[in-house]
Amino acid sequence: EVQLQASGGGLVQPGGSLRLSCAASGFTFGNYDMNWFRQAPGKGPEWVSAINGGGGSTYYSDSVKGRFTISRDNAKKTVYLQMNSLKPDDTAVYYCNVLDSWGEGTLVTVSS
Repeated sequence: EVQLQASGGGLVQPGGSLRLSCAASGFTFGNYDMNWFRQAPGKGPEWVSAINGGGGSTYYSDSVKGRFTISRDNAKKTVYLQMNSLKPDDTAVYYCNVLDSWGEGTLVTVSS
């Protein structure tokens, strides 16, 4: 059974940083691309970033490009999202995803 558990969210001031983690189990982690999505209050899900199985290719939405960095540690079966220069518009529940599996999200609130 695929399990994904995101963590690392919290309250941060505009301009601040957070690092999200997503621990995975139940599948051969290094064989799969991983995604981060987010859902802001009252809005639909938004794809944020992706990384291929080997970690050598990364992709970002225009809204986070240059501010967020995705990475992974295949030995630890964990994918990360380093978020810098956070804005109030980044406030959302962040989820990690593989294929059609979703974990519990972690709430990020950017507010002064």
